[in-house]
Amino acid sequence: MTRITFIAIFFHLAFLMQAQLNSNDPVVAHRGAWKKDNLPQNSIASLRNAIKMGCMGSEFDVRMTSDDVLIVHHDPDISGLKIDNEKYAQLSKFPLSNGEILPTLEDFLREGLVDNHTTKLILEIKSSDLGKKRNIKVAHAVANAIIEHHAEKQVVIISFDIEILKIISDKYPVLSTQYLNGDLSPKELKALGIKGVDYHYDVFKSHPEYITQAKELGLFLNVWTVNNPNDMEFFLEKGFDFITTNEPELLYGFVRKNIPIKDWQLVWRDEFTNDGLPDTTKWSYDVGGHGWGNNEKQYYLSNSLKNSYQKNGILHIVALNEPYENSEYTSAKLTTYGKFLFQYGKIEVSAMLPAGKGTWPAIWMLPQSIRTKEEDWPLCGEIDIMEHVGKNPNVVHTSLHSKLYNHIINTQVTHFDTLEAVSRQFHTYGIEWDDKGIKFIYDGALYFEALKGENGKITTNEGWPFDKPYYLILNLAIGGNWGGPIDPDILPAEMQVDYVRMYKKI
Repeated sequence: MTRITFIAIFFHLAFLMQAQLNSNDPVVAHRGAWKKDNLPQNSIASLRNAIKMGCMGSEFDVRMTSDDVLIVHHDPDISGLKIDNEKYAQLSKFPLSNGEILPTLEDFLREGLVDNHTTKLILEIKSSDLGKKRNIKVAHAVANAIIEHHAEKQVVIISFDIEILKIISDKYPVLSTQYLNGDLSPKELKALGIKGVDYHYDVFKSHPEYITQAKELGLFLNVWTVNNPNDMEFFLEKGFDFITTNEPELLYGFVRKNIPIKDWQLVWRDEFTNDGLPDTTKWSYDVGGHGWGNNEKQYYLSNSLKNSYQKNGILHIVALNEPYENSEYTSAKLTTYGKFLFQYGKIEVSAMLPAGKGTWPAIWMLPQSIRTKEEDWPLCGEIDIMEHVGKNPNVVHTSLHSKLYNHIINTQVTHFDTLEAVSRQFHTYGIEWDDKGIKFIYDGALYFEALKGENGKITTNEGWPFDKPYYLILNLAIGGNWGGPIDPDILPAEMQVDYVRMYKKI
């Protein structure tokens, strides 16, 4: 870990830029984006929220009143009154919980077509209890309303009733349809002219061949209602066109994590999806309170839920003002040693750093050779992807250490700069590493670059020991030679990690 000052040796600097996000995400907000802000489902407000978020789709339910008004509502009754048997004027006397008047399909189409360049309207036609004749009437009325509003490209029609979808497919082929019930194969749907498969996640897990078959037939793939993080990961990795969820904010987090990276193959990852202790198949701990060569003040504990835990897709590494043995503080130091070694490729770690004097979080790497005692530090080499000391807020350091170039003799290959709000926002810290050099990439932009053999000084192992397997380390130190005096009011302090990913060049 870097200890002292900036010495700019062998680097190229570029302006920081935010990584561009993929706009073609698969997030469909089920009955709108209602849950986070406690909005009524199937409301204009929840539709607006979904559009504001940039969701690919906002799903809603349509029924017909006795006087043939198409309304947006899920259940077959409102306040005990059957929608099939009541006029809109009577049903509209019962406002939604936010005061909205019961919305009509026309209301939704008007709202969904204004300043909306991202979000499709996923319209579910609900079957009527009055039977087939009524369902036929509803199907034609919905299709005509969409066409009258010139919304053919903006709306996708879904239904559990295959007869409704067959009518629309036959009579209105310009409209897109997806089937919900799960009892027909993609081949059968294709033969009927249905354009998408929209099944419950259990159907796809029971029939994984449907996924391959739908893709081969050119059908859209949609899945409902996906609220579990593990299921989100599963269907994102399967490349679904639509994923319908009551948790669009959570799914959006996974979408942003899973943006494909051109020319790189993902070989190791942790998205921290399961609550509890870190995954022991991926992480081990360094344990102890001996100062780690820097007079640090913490004792690193293993398997302590107080000091390292996963919750809601985030890894928390926590430093506490809690004496343990001869140390005043406890914290955690996670490593992939014994679990995963890495040589050449791309690493990305999304993290939010602690604030306050005395904190010293780091994302860094050491080689296997130091563990096997083949090499001591600094001959072994150290790669510091990110370090931050709380006494210098938002100043982020990156460094390389070797026998010839290290902080002890003030020759380390290093760079630092100020980033925005590192303790309030997640930033992505990473490297791209090959046999020619190491690029440090922050938030998708080049931050610093060190080239092997630049100026003819670092071609030997003593100058460039970075051509061998390394393991990754995540830790939060307190105090020490560089961390400095500790403000007791900042504890507990924590580094939060959203994901860790490692790639190999294709």
